[in-house]
Amino acid sequence: MNTIFDDIKITKEGTSKSYRWYRDQINKLSTGRNSNPSVLMNQTNKLTTTITPGEMYLFYYDPKHKETLPHYDTLPLVLPFRKVKDGFYGINLHYLPYLLRFKLLGQLNNLVINKNISENTRIQISWKILNSTSQYSSALVCVKHYLDDHIRSRFLKIDYKDWIVASQLPLEQFVKQNKNSVWRQTVRKI
Repeated sequence: MNTIFDDIKITKEGTSKSYRWYRDQINKLSTGRNSNPSVLMNQTNKLTTTITPGEMYLFYYDPKHKETLPHYDTLPLVLPFRKVKDGFYGINLHYLPYLLRFKLLGQLNNLVINKNISENTRIQISWKILNSTSQYSSALVCVKHYLDDHIRSRFLKIDYKDWIVASQLPLEQFVKQNKNSVWRQTVRKI
């Protein structure tokens, strides 16, 4: 079964396509069954119980302090960068509007460890790197601490070649506020 990642490929011929073209293609396909979160989260060959810093994952999450949070995302799309005793820290791309996600991934492309792109390609990222230059200011406002005890699914590992498509899918599931309200608040902090 093809997923939306298979249906939109950023190939050599497609690299000159504009951001708007990719958004249009994703919008056409994202109304279908293949971009449904539950369908995506059942890709058993890509599900894992562990994360590797510098890769991208989608998973279900139930925050510990959800009663007091102004809003939260129950299906984060995260680039983890630091494991800690009780979980990990990562950049949740859903807190950014689509165009800023696209731009951030372009900037983070400079941090790719292995230039030979494969399913195991990842980026070398840390708090020190994120905090070292203003080019990553949009990432800093999206850093969240995820607790192991509050993760409610296995992790769907997104291959590097699919990061842009994944970042553009309307999968964010914010609670208490809609995505436009969350995005306005995030953009004000950048």
